[in-house]
Amino acid sequence: MFQSATIKLTLWYVGILVTISLVFSVIIFAIASSEIGSRINYLERSVNTAYSFDRTRYDDLRDTQVHQARINLVGSLIITNLCIWIAGGVGSYYLARRTLLPIENAHEAQSRFTSDASHELRTPLASMKVELEVALRDPKLSKDDIRQLLASNLEEVNKLTKLSHTLLQLSRLDHAGIDHEPVSLNTAIATVLARFQSSRQRIIYTDLPPVKIMANQSHAEELLTIFIDNALKYSPNDSPITLTLVQQKQLSGFDITNVGEGIPADNLPKIFNRFYRSDGSRTGGAKKGYGLGLSLAKKIVEIHGGELTVSSQPGQFTTFRVLLPNIS
Repeated sequence: MFQSATIKLTLWYVGILVTISLVFSVIIFAIASSEIGSRINYLERSVNTAYSFDRTRYDDLRDTQVHQARINLVGSLIITNLCIWIAGGVGSYYLARRTLLPIENAHEAQSRFTSDASHELRTPLASMKVELEVALRDPKLSKDDIRQLLASNLEEVNKLTKLSHTLLQLSRLDHAGIDHEPVSLNTAIATVLARFQSSRQRIIYTDLPPVKIMANQSHAEELLTIFIDNALKYSPNDSPITLTLVQQKQLSGFDITNVGEGIPADNLPKIFNRFYRSDGSRTGGAKKGYGLGLSLAKKIVEIHGGELTVSSQPGQFTTFRVLLPNIS
């Protein structure tokens, strides 16, 4: 579809270029022909005044030279226009591709996103459907079985609720602006750490130095929640998580490091893609998730004008660095 659109747009560009070049060629030919005639007439008057000569022979020679000059002019214009059309065609195709490339990328991203979202939605729905069908076919279903079934379905509903909430957040970030205000990163970290009381002993954090950034308070806390949750999820249960404040000239933020399996170098550029899971397990297994957290974090950092980087040594550690603008 986009290849066809590119060709059509190229043809439009070339058509406009050909029209313009032909109009200018006709104008140039008319001006040049008039100039040739004027020069010949001036030369004729000058020679006629100074010398006597064979008029018939002179007229033949003049007409031949004028005709030849016009042929040469037409040939030069044709060659010049062909060069312009060829170069213009290549340039037009390049410009058409460049014009349509963001649209094509957005279309591909939307298609991929829709496909991945459908997959993630289909999995818990299929699980719920199977469990309900089995339960309805069992005439001896006990209250304990019903309770267990409802608990299982509630778990799947919670997954879908979390997924829809994250998708809604991403959609809002794509289409809405945010309010920036001075935010104490130290206070935001303290607020978020209070939500991880069961794992608080694993997190090594020193509340120094005081850091203030220009950000949205809720988004700053969301960033911290995503990276702390990720660090806890993808590291051994008895391993430490190190949270360190970072200050640069115009940006401030934090480093968060966990030990564990790490991320292979080939996967590092992909981990911020929506629904991407480096372990390939998607929502299954002990490390349950949808691969949307890092994508959401990247979007939050981008709309704040910050920086997000990651470094990892497989089998040893993974470190994420998040930097947001300072208060100017």
